[in-house]
Amino acid sequence: MAKIGELFQTADWKSEKHVPVIKCPNSVRVDEPFDVQVAIGEEISHPNTTEHHIRWIRLFFKPEGEKFSYDVGCFEFNAHGEHVEGPDEGPVYTDHKVTATMKTRKSGILHAASYCNIHGLWENSTEIQAS
Repeated sequence: MAKIGELFQTADWKSEKHVPVIKCPNSVRVDEPFDVQVAIGEEISHPNTTEHHIRWIRLFFKPEGEKFSYDVGCFEFNAHGEHVEGPDEGPVYTDHKVTATMKTRKSGILHAASYCNIHGLWENSTEIQAS
């Protein structure tokens, strides 16, 4: 039986439009807020149509030396051009980019996950040094 981690795909974000791209400082001050931006398809834009879109992005933090990760936030994208007149006829589309503000007392790894309704689960991570 496959474990959930085996369902996630990764790739070089510069050549793949599904990988969450994480932008944040490499080093932060302990207990001081900082912004983390996660976007999908920075170099190659991901479609946002009724038929093909990003449904959500999740952000986790795993402190150095600890067993468990912490759920920083879940961000849903619900407007993809749906309309009673048909697909992609709607007036509202979301953009699959989020900014979360957080603080930490420890160094660790930020993990971002995203879900494409056609191509499944994707992940990426980056290290944060706290001092």
